[in-house]
Amino acid sequence: MRRHYSLSTYLRARFGRRVQKVPLDAGFTCPNRDGTLSGAGCVFCNPFGSGTGLSGSGPSDSGMTLAEQWDFWRDRLAKKYKTASFLAYLQSFSNTYGPLERLREVLEELLALPGLTGICLGTRPDCLDREKIALLAEAPVEELWLEIGLQSANNQTLKRINRGHDRETFAWAAGLAAKQGLNVCAHVIAGLPGETPNDFLATVEFINGLPVRGIKFHNLYVCRGSTLAAWWKRGEYAPLSREEYVAWLAEALPWLRPDIVVHRLASDPKPGELLAPDWASDKRTTLKRLDEALKALNTWQGKALFPDKEMPAWFSPDTKPPESIRVKD
Repeated sequence: MRRHYSLSTYLRARFGRRVQKVPLDAGFTCPNRDGTLSGAGCVFCNPFGSGTGLSGSGPSDSGMTLAEQWDFWRDRLAKKYKTASFLAYLQSFSNTYGPLERLREVLEELLALPGLTGICLGTRPDCLDREKIALLAEAPVEELWLEIGLQSANNQTLKRINRGHDRETFAWAAGLAAKQGLNVCAHVIAGLPGETPNDFLATVEFINGLPVRGIKFHNLYVCRGSTLAAWWKRGEYAPLSREEYVAWLAEALPWLRPDIVVHRLASDPKPGELLAPDWASDKRTTLKRLDEALKALNTWQGKALFPDKEMPAWFSPDTKPPESIRVKD
């Protein structure tokens, strides 16, 4: 049995079958890249948006439509995972940036995809407004996750990494999205420049107090072409070791609300982008070490919040969280 509430467990309990994400690139950009806020992006950011680049916005320059990308990935993932149910995952850059009509056009393209079960859409909190959230809430899909980058709840850290927004902006966007019935997934990073394990715990505590239903944990790695790469080469930044990252996460998970779905526990560097640390390219070993650490500590997600309770039954795909523990909008 897992010691956290994984996305795969949630989806299997929700739909009774495996549901797999399909990464898509809709050709959006970012206000922190196009000069609106900055031309440099966040210090850790891949210049190509950490996505597939299949829309032509990345190094592959393939110029594939969303439907072509869908077919490309769906056929491969169907064979690998033996499933016919998929979530369209708009991953690259900020997928609500730009005019409302552009977002409407992209949603119409997604809704026409064969075999679509739901949508996961990655963006920034400052690229959301009432009209865009209302449009997303009206989408006729079984499952819609709005993945919003927070990274840290420390405003000084957000300035240091050139994030371009503060934690209050995230709280506003998450709250409004949840009120409209959207599932909000927060992205956070461990090992940001200047942060300590206590900062990381404070970020988890901040998320606990918001109507957030999902979280993605990322270990910070040095990406080719990023500002962080220049800092690393000058000796101004050193990434966490695997042991440190596992220790940070093993300490933080027990303080995370047990109803929050963990979409990711470690980063997935794209081929050719990783400069350091080497261990970041071996996600399987990282997850194995984390599981070993949690077992050694006899702990799990939410245990510190509910020390008198047993490990939640819904960490397996057979049951769902009871209403009494689910976050209220």
